[in-house]
Amino acid sequence: MTWLRREPEVAMEALFREMYPLLCQAVYKVLPQTPVAEDLAQETLLELWRRRDQLDIRLSLRAYLRRSVLNKTLNYIRDNRLLPKEDAGKDLEAPQADALQQMAASELGEKIDQAVDNLPPRCRMVFVLSRFEELSNAEIAGKLGISVKTVENQMTKALKQLKETLGPYLR
Repeated sequence: MTWLRREPEVAMEALFREMYPLLCQAVYKVLPQTPVAEDLAQETLLELWRRRDQLDIRLSLRAYLRRSVLNKTLNYIRDNRLLPKEDAGKDLEAPQADALQQMAASELGEKIDQAVDNLPPRCRMVFVLSRFEELSNAEIAGKLGISVKTVENQMTKALKQLKETLGPYLR
């Protein structure tokens, strides 16, 4: 993130050109409304700009932005009650169950984040590039300068360790 602090206007313009279409596409997959997708992508990049001095992004800016825009999308859907009509009655029937589900999902998300953080560094990097940035094994191998077989082995190791760590929470 230091490059964003050194020449912020130039860096932000380049980042906007590269990431804006990808963020719009990520939103559009979840919520196929072009103006909303564009607004949420723009808000995400604007928030990055405003908070650039406070942010400490350790792994991947692309993954961070993708997660941020998807969170904004889910918040937008929730705040604007864009749930399917058959789900609308669920709020009236069981608000406590909904709150418990949200709490469980939040706890599970925290456990997943912790489990990923506890992976060995190379294993974690391969996992993040594969699952969060959605790169192919060949792309990961090229980016990290390792063989495709090493990527496969690291993914197997990561998935095994995550399954062991998260197993009790997924039953």
